Amino acid sequence: MASSLLAGLSILIIGDSHMATPYYLIGGLHDELLRKGANVHSIGICGANAGDWLKATPGGACGAAERRGKEAAVVLRGKATTTPIKALIAKDKPDLVLIVMGDTMAGYDKPTFPKAWVWQQTSSLTKAIAETGTQCAWVGPNWGTEGGKYGKTYAKAKQMSVFLSSNVAPCEYIDSLQFAKPGQWATTDGQHLTAQGYQQWGSAISGALEDVRKDAGR
Repeated sequence: MASSLLAGLSILIIGDSHMATPYYLIGGLHDELLRKGANVHSIGICGANAGDWLKATPGGACGAAERRGKEAAVVLRGKATTTPIKALIAKDKPDLVLIVMGDTMAGYDKPTFPKAWVWQQTSSLTKAIAETGTQCAWVGPNWGTEGGKYGKTYAKAKQMSVFLSSNVAPCEYIDSLQFAKPGQWATTDGQHLTAQGYQQWGSAISGALEDVRKDAGR
């Protein structure tokens, strides 16, 4: 894949539970980017919100994972703490930061969308990244399936995606709702996909990232 626009690129990925289990995106997406010649460092912390990446914040008891390059993902159950984004960028010096976050902040179990809080969370993280001068892209939620223990609905997934698309600048927004039809990717609990779904999502994100780099080069 030497012709890929991602070849030789250093990519830092931070995310929530979708990045926190070996066969989730820390598997498929990470592998896909490696195949395209990128140098990838992925960190997923279950339950993490955008603002949690501004200071060291303990993750949820549901676990975390980290992966560098071709190494296997290391699962850090119940012991993980976020590393502030500026410290991660200073250490890795990535060409691009990819944020995979949306479901944890959407308030699926609440009657109303927590708009002001989500804006504060997202804008504080994008501002911190912008201050380092690093290019960034933000991956929004996929459709998932309705119901399940998190109370996800297609309407709220769309509401979250629309909000993020207008509020994550200067990061480019990657709209995962464009990759499949509602319910097309099976889930285990309404929110987390099956292994096949994560492979498909990872491949679609990888393709979208190439478009981000293409646009940046114009």
